[in-house]
Amino acid sequence: MSKIIISCAITGAIHTPSMSDALPITPDEIAQASIEAAAAGAAIIHLHARNPETGEPTPDPAVFMRFLPVIKQSCDAVINVTTGGGLRMTVEERLAAPLAAKPEMCSLNMGSMNFNISGAAAKPRDWKFDWEKPYLEGTTNHIFRNTFDDIEKITNMLGKAHGTRFEFECYDVGHLYNLAYCLEKGFVEPPLFVQTIFGITGGIGAELRNLNFMRETADHLFGKDYVWSVLAAGRHQMNFCTMAGIMGGNVRVGLEDSLYIGKGEMATSNAQQVAKIKRILEDLSLEIATPTEAREMLKLKGGDRVGF
Repeated sequence: MSKIIISCAITGAIHTPSMSDALPITPDEIAQASIEAAAAGAAIIHLHARNPETGEPTPDPAVFMRFLPVIKQSCDAVINVTTGGGLRMTVEERLAAPLAAKPEMCSLNMGSMNFNISGAAAKPRDWKFDWEKPYLEGTTNHIFRNTFDDIEKITNMLGKAHGTRFEFECYDVGHLYNLAYCLEKGFVEPPLFVQTIFGITGGIGAELRNLNFMRETADHLFGKDYVWSVLAAGRHQMNFCTMAGIMGGNVRVGLEDSLYIGKGEMATSNAQQVAKIKRILEDLSLEIATPTEAREMLKLKGGDRVGF
């Protein structure tokens, strides 16, 4: 069994500022949260940007460049920049920051899908900003777009042009087959870092039988040509990551995926979640990968070849 890579998704584009005071919003907060998560044991830091005044997801490369160099200069973690951006962004907007940054790794959603997070708007709360509740409620009519043409474009512009490798985000079984198609067509090359995702409305459910099925399907499609990782939304985060570790997989935590550290208890930071899953895995006699080891496992180009 290889050492386990812990990824940490720092802020994302799903949760809004009114949901948690711990959610990093400003460039300084995102940088500090990333550095702390790396110190707690995360080998990969998965990053979105926020408008520092309102907390709304932004594709602006200038905002990304206010925290990417700070993180790079302060820790050795692999920096992973989203190509998913935010729910209302065009493909071109979503690519603006990655093309400017030329990072070692980017996330890449493996298909168009319904992406419904409207349930988060139902809970009574004092909304800090006018955009938050409509943003969430509007996802009942939202399709996140990534066609095969989009995927080929992204892999050409980032992968083939700049040596960026990908966290292939697979929200359902069909996404694994989409990735197999892309591998067959030569859009991507192994080792594939396959992030199987559970519990998003519009994707596969957070049931342990689905965890097994996604793993078995990936084994069938990719054999030894992939590195498997797991994330699960909300209350399923820690138990799914624990099971993934036992099964020989890698894990992703962070406030993008869950705002909680335990049942009914809000997390105080990304680092708190990283420290918890690291402790759980080490208590199971599993070893945690360093950033250097993660780079070797995923065949990354190295932090000296990025654009920031």
